[in-house]
Amino acid sequence: MRFCSHCGSDRIESRVPDGDTLPRFVCAACGTIHYQNPKVVVGCLPEWEGRVLLCRRAIEPRHGLWTLPAGFLENGETVTAGAVRETLEEARARVEVGDLYTLISLPHINQVYMMFRARLVDLDFGPGPESLEVALFDEAAVPWEAMAFRTITRTLRNYFLDRKLGAFPPRVSALERRPPLPPDLRGAA
Repeated sequence: MRFCSHCGSDRIESRVPDGDTLPRFVCAACGTIHYQNPKVVVGCLPEWEGRVLLCRRAIEPRHGLWTLPAGFLENGETVTAGAVRETLEEARARVEVGDLYTLISLPHINQVYMMFRARLVDLDFGPGPESLEVALFDEAAVPWEAMAFRTITRTLRNYFLDRKLGAFPPRVSALERRPPLPPDLRGAA
């Protein structure tokens, strides 16, 4: 942070404000404390007769890879409204949102994923501006090697496991930064 969004000053310092326990950006000119919090990503796991709807990304990051319809929550939006909006934007699909299914923290990039199970209302879907294509997949046909994000892979693997078990408990987890590969394994992939 270089400038205070309250007064415009460039006198920003990182310190623990009185009564707080963590360092924050504080404007030395006006005293405004600038809190920085994780971004919330919301989305759906749209289902239709045992298959799930996936989108192939037309944008970075991970252009050309597959994902569930999801994106950043907007200000003034509920998490379920955001999940419905993202599904409509990316897959032009209408859904009835069910229960929260996965809540995955990514502390190394300051994001929290909230994925909801959802039922497709109909089969009238197609790629939105952020998707190259949209398709329904059963477990055997999911392009596992071409998934865009670990959060989505985890959500899908849990879904197919839970479907076999006949119950969908909420799944709360975290994905930490992957450790770097040892020198002898770099470039082997």
